Amino acid sequence: MRKLLLGLAAGALALSTLPALAADPVTLQLKWVPQAQFAGYFVAKDKGFYAEENIDITIKPGSPDISPEQVLAGGGADVAVAWMGGALAARDQGAPLVNIAQPYKRSGLLMICPKDGPVQTEADFPGKTLGVWFFGNEYPFMAWMNKLGLSTEGGPDGVTVLKQNFDVSALIDGQADCISVMTYNELKQAADAGFTADKLVIFNYSEMDNDLLEDGLYVMEPNLANAAFKDKMVRFVRASMKGWQYAIENPEEAAEIVLDNDESGAQILENQIYMMSEVGKLIDVNDPALDLTAYERTEKALLDQKIITKEPTGAYTTEITDAL
Repeated sequence: MRKLLLGLAAGALALSTLPALAADPVTLQLKWVPQAQFAGYFVAKDKGFYAEENIDITIKPGSPDISPEQVLAGGGADVAVAWMGGALAARDQGAPLVNIAQPYKRSGLLMICPKDGPVQTEADFPGKTLGVWFFGNEYPFMAWMNKLGLSTEGGPDGVTVLKQNFDVSALIDGQADCISVMTYNELKQAADAGFTADKLVIFNYSEMDNDLLEDGLYVMEPNLANAAFKDKMVRFVRASMKGWQYAIENPEEAAEIVLDNDESGAQILENQIYMMSEVGKLIDVNDPALDLTAYERTEKALLDQKIITKEPTGAYTTEITDAL
């Protein structure tokens, strides 16, 4: 018996000295700076959900000068968070981006106008100046104007497009009659500046069926031919959704984790808690699969506006989410 115990102990010691299997590296490129918009990914890293899936995650922040589509196409990331308008436009131009999951099911995009201003309904848009973000964020707006039959080249029968900063300064300074905001970000900035909801006319892209899919997860199509890469993406998405669920259930802790990842120190805890509560309304933690009806609406809007020149094929796959 003593020999048996010694043998077992020796075997256990030998196993303990074996090197651990290296985790699979995954680099994620965000669409914007660290904020609760991406809390699920930061939480999944902080709580060890990626490690549980044998993934060594690197999360790269975005900025106004960083295009996640370009970073992904250039090999600077394995997966990127991007809006589908930009992703399909990149694919149309030769970069084969593929949507593998769609955590964000609803859009947070709004256009807001002062209630005491000249815009009360869509019929008031002609001749007005509307603030819009660019860098691929303009596609939902352009598709909406096309749907209304309005030119974006200005004039009394069209609208003048102001290239808006990523804040509400154009509204405060009166540079635009209406501006673009996200429910989870600039809408609060507007309220803090005195433009509370009761003082606004609000156009909600989702409620008008003008929303195009936001914050999906994209990879490069050639990588999906590799079985090991596909398996890695299944584990990545599974861990990410676990992170999103935890973040939504624990918004204050999630906000603190986001702040821990904000090297600029610009984010404020109160704002991140608010953002987390609003982001939670847009995500379905139980179903990260792409809604094909929403995809088809997005594709049609981009084709109608000639943002993309041909009907895309292979722009999404359900294989990753099916495997969950």
